[in-house]
Amino acid sequence: MRVAVTGGGGFLGSHLCEALLRRGDSVVCLDNFSTGDPENIAHLLCDPAFEFQHADVSVDMEVAGRIDAVAHLASPASPPDYLRQPLETLAVGSRGTENALRLALRHDARFILASTSEIYGDPLIHPQEEAYWGNVNSIGPRSVYDEAKRYAEAVSAAYRRTHGVDVGIARIFNTYGPRMRPHDGRVVSSFITQALTGEPLTIYGDGKQTRSFCYVDDLIRGLLALLDSSELGPFNLGNPVERTVTELAELVLGMTGSASEVKYHPLPVDDPVRRRPVITRARDVLGWEPEFDITEGLRRTVAYFADRPDRLRASAAAIRGSQDETVPLAAVTGPATGDRTIPGPATAASGVASAGVPGSSAAGG
Repeated sequence: MRVAVTGGGGFLGSHLCEALLRRGDSVVCLDNFSTGDPENIAHLLCDPAFEFQHADVSVDMEVAGRIDAVAHLASPASPPDYLRQPLETLAVGSRGTENALRLALRHDARFILASTSEIYGDPLIHPQEEAYWGNVNSIGPRSVYDEAKRYAEAVSAAYRRTHGVDVGIARIFNTYGPRMRPHDGRVVSSFITQALTGEPLTIYGDGKQTRSFCYVDDLIRGLLALLDSSELGPFNLGNPVERTVTELAELVLGMTGSASEVKYHPLPVDDPVRRRPVITRARDVLGWEPEFDITEGLRRTVAYFADRPDRLRASAAAIRGSQDETVPLAAVTGPATGDRTIPGPATAASGVASAGVPGSSAAGG
């Protein structure tokens, strides 16, 4: 099978590309490196079954040759990214999704959409099942991501009804693991970066708000199961074990042996207070459920971060004292990590500025 993966150079996208290649598929990775990292796919460039195409899927999306499936993962996915790029986030959720759907339509290909738990907004029911329509502020600062994904779901379902496109929708809950960027502003990456560099761990609100953390390998298995099916869904993909943010901070401090203190700051606007997926549909229909315990997942993630001390130091300076989810990403610089043959706009935000290329887009809730 030949699969086009938008946002394939990002956190989740690169793991999906790797998993597809591992099982014998061919991959066309499309990315414009707006929020990810070319290091994520550097090790795949020598694989003859892997093709990289520099593209802004919001503008155009042409792939030569036969395509059997399209996995649409392109989008800024962390609050600092989509708050910094609000119009780009709306564009990739709307025009980008339509371009990806048209590609699938031309090739009679399976199409899967990486949607998000942010569909549910700050939920009024708990835990969240797919039948819940959500509680979303359509004009709030986070709406650029929430509503982009809600539109992406709507247009994908419309293409299925109108044109018969074989659509599948995944609602991704908080996912973590290797290849997260230390400065991306998500709670797992921020806590690990702060703990390893001796910076205070920043908790927004009282720390009692909850998240359900899914290790990346588990999430990718879910996406593959959806890709291989003909089911529409939507399917919640996430770990149903709920933890408070304070509990996560304690886990990270214990695992790293860090003496960092914990500092509390105001909760950002429209930040969800509770988040836990009901995964009955995914378990019954796709035969999927997470397998990784958070202890093992965090151990692997901490090891990945600890192996990149230069990036950690630069990222720690960038996220220090940032309490409003607007991380000064231009401050994040770091050494090149090897030769790069992937073109992209020059920016320091990727942490590999000296290579002349930043990172990519990947969805995640």
